[in-house]
Amino acid sequence: MPPSTSSNLNAGRWYLAILGLVVALIGGLFVWLLARSFLRAREMRTWPEVRCIILSSEVEERRHDSNSPLEYRQNLSFGYEWQGESYTGDHLTLRGNPWSSKRELAEARVAKYPVGQIITCRIDPQNPGFAVLKPDSLGPGYSIWFPGLFVIGGLGITFRAITGKKAMNSAKRAD
Repeated sequence: MPPSTSSNLNAGRWYLAILGLVVALIGGLFVWLLARSFLRAREMRTWPEVRCIILSSEVEERRHDSNSPLEYRQNLSFGYEWQGESYTGDHLTLRGNPWSSKRELAEARVAKYPVGQIITCRIDPQNPGFAVLKPDSLGPGYSIWFPGLFVIGGLGITFRAITGKKAMNSAKRAD
């Protein structure tokens, strides 16, 4: 085999090996992010449930600057008792109360949690001052397979490039 062909073959193998590792690392990052979200949501399902009362529920609006459109969200407050102490919470979900460009969406959330309604909330046992009305979705756990395919595929590309099985077969046919 001439030296230039061998050099090109090695460069191509290195390129594929690095490309495979990059694909696997990016897939691994998304696997980690989805796993973290799933485990956090599963943990929230173990938090103790207590009765809460909605203290306030109204539409809040904001505008980032004079050129931006109005955004709306539910401004919510609820009270609960945990181990003899009274607390107040304001989080619909772990991330708070989402903003939307649609006022109707915020109004629908306000209607779902009217003032005076008694509802169940979940309390973080490590921090009883933090409670949520809705635990996070377990959905990330059901979609973790997709970025997992990128990890497997990327590692496969890297393995094939390093071992050179396909490249060696092509080189033998060229002789």
